[in-house]
Amino acid sequence: MDGRLGLDATLETTVSSGRLELRPAGIWTAGNAATLERLFDEVAPQLAAARTLTIDLSAVQEIDTLGAWLLEKASRQAVQHGASAELVGVTERHAGLITELHQVNRKQPGTPRRGGVVLDGLERLGRATWNARIEVLVFLQMLGALAVALLGVLRRPRTLRFTSLVYQVYRVGWQAIPIMVLITFLIGAIIAQQGIFHFRKFGAESYVVDMVGILVLREIGVLIVAIMVAGRSGSAYTAELGSMKMREEIDALSTMDLDPVDVLILPRVLALVIALPILSFIGSMAALYGGGLVAWLYGDMSPAIFIARLHEAVSVTHFEVGIIKAPFMALVIGLVACSEGLRVQGSAESLGRQTTTSVVKSIFCVIVLDGLFAVFFASIGM
Repeated sequence: MDGRLGLDATLETTVSSGRLELRPAGIWTAGNAATLERLFDEVAPQLAAARTLTIDLSAVQEIDTLGAWLLEKASRQAVQHGASAELVGVTERHAGLITELHQVNRKQPGTPRRGGVVLDGLERLGRATWNARIEVLVFLQMLGALAVALLGVLRRPRTLRFTSLVYQVYRVGWQAIPIMVLITFLIGAIIAQQGIFHFRKFGAESYVVDMVGILVLREIGVLIVAIMVAGRSGSAYTAELGSMKMREEIDALSTMDLDPVDVLILPRVLALVIALPILSFIGSMAALYGGGLVAWLYGDMSPAIFIARLHEAVSVTHFEVGIIKAPFMALVIGLVACSEGLRVQGSAESLGRQTTTSVVKSIFCVIVLDGLFAVFFASIGM
């Protein structure tokens, strides 16, 4: 039987005692799509009746994904009806495409297991926990690379890119002072206003000074500043490194025998470690000023009384507790931001996703680290 329907693509079929042999020939490419579809439709009824199918590709001159998929579709349709299928005469030039399409969609969809809401939730939790190991490994890898780079700088101080370090300190430190002062000032004012409003019911307005002083110096001051730095500078680091990764600038540095950790990451992380304690101190002072201003205007507590009560309520230990946390929070923010930037693949979607992930992870790690420090300082009596 001759199934020729075009000049460039042909399909000859031979049926003998339940054996069906297909001999495609010519150009089996997308340019002959209409012809190829008609050839397949014509031979489709014979595929259901065949017990053995042989497809001989020795006469095929050119074939692309469309032509190869139609032949693969014919083979699978025959197998579905209980026949055996075999492809012969495949040239070495076409073997890769034929083999690749033969493996497409071979996995059978599994039947979803119904385990209930509780079991499904536990399964998702388990998978998320297991996948979290990748995030931990990425963080530890970046920490190790940064430690190696820092040791190299300690051995050879001249290798430190001092100009880049100063510029990064200017960006994440000096330029961030206005917004940090504004936000911490408002936070301190809000805490004082709410404290006065509730403590007034018990005639204990003076204890607002204790609350504001201890909260700001130990917890709120450094925590608010760290969260804002994670959203402001951490996201900028991720976006910058991600853009460099997309434009292959980081690969270019490696080609020029320059370590990207020394050139890009170390100055940025060191700048955060230097700037965050300074910003925390300035933010804490702004929060105390905001609390004192509200206590004066809203609680009829003069500045002299506020300062005297603050001197009695807080000590240098409270200030030390807050400042000690700052470098560690800065280190975590820098490591997370830089590692997520280097994980950008090559698309704008990937850049946006990793930037969002960087901010979320940084804030989460900062809060967890603050909780661990709170437990640690409480255990040693600070």
